[in-house]
Formats: sequence, structure tokens, C-alpha cells
Amino acid sequence: MDQVATPSTNETNDHTVLDVGAERVGTIYAKAVFGASEAAGQTDALAMEFDSFLNDVLGKLPKLETIFISALVGGEEKIALLNKAIGKQASPLLMNFLRVVAEHNRLDVLRSVRQELQKLIDEKYNRVRVLVTSAVALESDQQQQLTKSVRERMHLEPVLELKVDPEIIGGIIIRIGDTVHDASIATQLNKVREQMIHRSVHEIQSRRDSFSTAEGN
Repeated sequence: MDQVATPSTNETNDHTVLDVGAERVGTIYAKAVFGASEAAGQTDALAMEFDSFLNDVLGKLPKLETIFISALVGGEEKIALLNKAIGKQASPLLMNFLRVVAEHNRLDVLRSVRQELQKLIDEKYNRVRVLVTSAVALESDQQQQLTKSVRERMHLEPVLELKVDPEIIGGIIIRIGDTVHDASIATQLNKVREQMIHRSVHEIQSRRDSFSTAEGN
């Protein structure tokens, strides 16, 4: 059976892990399961199976997820529920990973683990996630042009995540990591509006100053 190494006890012991941010804990487990899946040559398969568990099982059974994240339910009980829910369908690699997380009562960080795992996979394949928000759906040629532009500028393989938001009116907003490239009409209009307000305030202040000067004379 494929094994997922248990992260160091000083970071996952029930009495200390609660003091560690969920993102940090997620990173620890993500690195562990990534290493195990790489050794087994099953990283892509694991990622797909992980998504299925989060979306098709927990997503459709919110009460089960509530039990999994509850501190009032012990690890053994959670493992029993995991075995009952997916024990026969899940791969040994995924089941072993989930059992390890359940034993440390940290099933609450699974979604964080998946996000961090995706970062490691993207790094492996030299990918970059590009969140694209547009007022209307982008045509295929527009997506290809955007992909080419990001690839040439960043020397990374872009993975577009498309979102339609009519409220931006027009244009496009591109987020790459923590950087936002905003070229939406809504944002441009807001900037123009702010400039007009600033100009109006400045004119009022100038007239007030001129009036005060005239009175002084």
C-alpha cells in the first residue's frame, strides 16, 4: 500500500497544531501527499480523485463534512466514516492520506491541502494560474491570444480560469497570483469619476480662496 508520511509531530500534535494557521497545516500535508504520489507516479490521478472526493462526496453531503471538521468527533470515528463512505472506491494512496489526516483530527484543512497541492503540481509542470474576469465570455481566439501573451511574458504555461461578471461592463480583469491587471470599463469609469470629483473639489476650493482674497482687498 502507498504510504503518506506523517508530518513531524511537533507541528501536527493535536495540542500544537491548533496554534498553526490552516494554510500552513495545509502546506505540510500537501507536501507529504505530493511526495507520496510522486514516488508512486500517481500525482495527476490523485489530484483528480481528491477533487472528486471534495466535490462529489463532501460537496453533496454537507452533513458529513460537518462531522469531519467537528472537534467533538474523534479520529477513529471519522476514519470509520471514511471507510464506509469511500473505502471501496478510493485508491489506497488517497485513503491512507485521509486516514493520516483524520488521526490528527485535521480533516478541516482538506480544501486548503488541495489548493496547496495544486501549487506544487503547477510548479512541477511550470504552470501559472490566470484568473480572467470579463463582462462577456471570451471567444476561443481571445483565450488563445491571452494564453500566448502570458506565456511569452512570464515564460510559464498559463492555465486560464475564466469568470463572467457583467458588472464590470466591459474590458477584462486578469489576476496572476497577487497581481491584478485591471482594464475593465467599470474601473476606468470609476477612475474618471474620482478625477471629476477631485477636479470639482479643487475648483470649489480655488473659487473659495479667490473669494476670500477679494473680500480681503
